[in-house]
Amino acid sequence: MFGAFRITSPLSGGLLWKIPWRLSKFQKRRHRMRLRAVDDVVATVDAAMAKQGQTIAALERWKAEMPTEAEMLPRDKYTMFDRKEKRYRKGIHKLPKWTRVSQRLNPPGY
Repeated sequence: MFGAFRITSPLSGGLLWKIPWRLSKFQKRRHRMRLRAVDDVVATVDAAMAKQGQTIAALERWKAEMPTEAEMLPRDKYTMFDRKEKRYRKGIHKLPKWTRVSQRLNPPGY
């Protein structure tokens, strides 16, 4: 601490990108609202295409593979699989750009 190798104030402080280990209740609410908004868009586009008698392969695949927000377990809503983590799960908010990426599926058993 003292002498030639003492820590300086710029080294000890500064801007850190600190991410809390769990989501706040407000972040969880906004995340649920985003999931529901995506579900609403998928339903609206599907209804519009059905009205015209057409389908989109990507939309049909989304409906077949992706669960809706109501079908998802809280564990899958707020955490994601990560093989490097101790219990193979980490908070969804640790994913870069997590508000813009759809992360709804995890490997079975995890």
